[in-house]
Amino acid sequence: MSTETDRYHLGDMPAEEFRRYGHELIDWIANYFEHIEDLPVLAQMEPGDLKAQLPSSPPEQGESMQAILADIDRLIVPALTHWSHPSFFAYFATSTSAPGIFGELLSAAFDVKSMLWRTSPASTELEEVALDWLRQMMGLDAGMSGFIYDTASVSSMHAIAAAREGVELRIREEGMSGRKDLPLLRVYASEQAHSSIDKGIITLGLGQRSLRKIPSDKEFRMDAKALAAAIDEDKRNGILPFCVVATVGTTSTSSIDPVPALAKICEQHKLWLHVDAAYGGSAAIVPEMRHIVDGCEAADSLVLNPHKWLFTPFDLSVLYCRHLDLLRRAFSLVPEYLRTPEQEKVRSGSDYGVQLGRRFRALKLWMIIRYFGHRGLAARIRDHCRALVCFRACPSIEGEAEDVRGKRLDALNEAIMHGVNATGKALLSHTKLNDKLTLRLSIGNIRTTERHVRQVWNLLNEQLSQLSKPLA
Repeated sequence: MSTETDRYHLGDMPAEEFRRYGHELIDWIANYFEHIEDLPVLAQMEPGDLKAQLPSSPPEQGESMQAILADIDRLIVPALTHWSHPSFFAYFATSTSAPGIFGELLSAAFDVKSMLWRTSPASTELEEVALDWLRQMMGLDAGMSGFIYDTASVSSMHAIAAAREGVELRIREEGMSGRKDLPLLRVYASEQAHSSIDKGIITLGLGQRSLRKIPSDKEFRMDAKALAAAIDEDKRNGILPFCVVATVGTTSTSSIDPVPALAKICEQHKLWLHVDAAYGGSAAIVPEMRHIVDGCEAADSLVLNPHKWLFTPFDLSVLYCRHLDLLRRAFSLVPEYLRTPEQEKVRSGSDYGVQLGRRFRALKLWMIIRYFGHRGLAARIRDHCRALVCFRACPSIEGEAEDVRGKRLDALNEAIMHGVNATGKALLSHTKLNDKLTLRLSIGNIRTTERHVRQVWNLLNEQLSQLSKPLA
């Protein structure tokens, strides 16, 4: 009996079949975006539902693409939480875009490994060009050179690694464990900083005790005076401060740390200033919002995620750095089989991080910038700038002690959120601010309109009406 392997003669899918299903897939994706509002934002399923519908063993014989695509509709789509849905307001709302999808498709087809200039000249040089375009759009100075990683977690970890290399304590050569000559190294970040900073410090072997969380003010921004006091205290105790992480667009509230004030403290103490602008930084491409990166002219590094608010398919994170020599010194390792004649004249991706092979991520960002242009991208972000809203339902509750009332309001708001999410018509998330459960609505999707915002407002009020009656 003939098998799929026989039919393909041990090669790839025949060209005609590839064309046929390629056209079908593009049509499918176009229909998906046109009708995405008919789908529930949050997957309406229980843990294990998908696995229960899938075979426990791999197929012995190849299956037709027709059957595989049918299962995308039957099995996969119902198990998706649709991040590209215009009513996805949870976390940081993100969305892909058509030119980005085309870039991803081409990147997959080329399948280059951008580790050396020689292994992918196009990827190496296009990355430099696209990131310089983005730098100019944000109003950052030419001293910032960009480099692409996958996520901000990895970008920030590499920034901290470069900062650590700058303390000149031979950590690359001798490590940190078992060294009596090495003091405790200290990194400072706001208590509102993203958890990726904690994880980066853990991964680099510094340990959680190396991260000191600085209190925030009433607007959830790092308290610069508290930072200065913490640095002075640590120095008196023999601890070695070496890095401060400021945030432009915190996860919970999109607050912006006072970067100019923090930069002065870093300059005074000769500390590396890393700015986590993974979310908020994209707004700087809007000319009248460029002030959000004030002070970054003094930063040593800055991370920005185009996959958050520049309509780029996940994943693409950019690290801008003034000291690529330190980043390279921290990670460069060139065995004989990677040596090439041009290596001293060009930048090789593998010299600036833990990865050897790297994807051709720059292609999709380059295509997006070209398709929408600076003005088009800025106009879309300007329209979103009602962006992240934190709020809380506070109906009157008579005759309760303050702590009891607070707990009941926490429970009410959590129930409102779950009720809205269960409708499938919108998706919200939450955080805690001043120890109060607070709802978050984040706008950043390229397909979101005022109609979607009005709809979620109505859903919130419907849930409040239903749930607050027992509180009266």
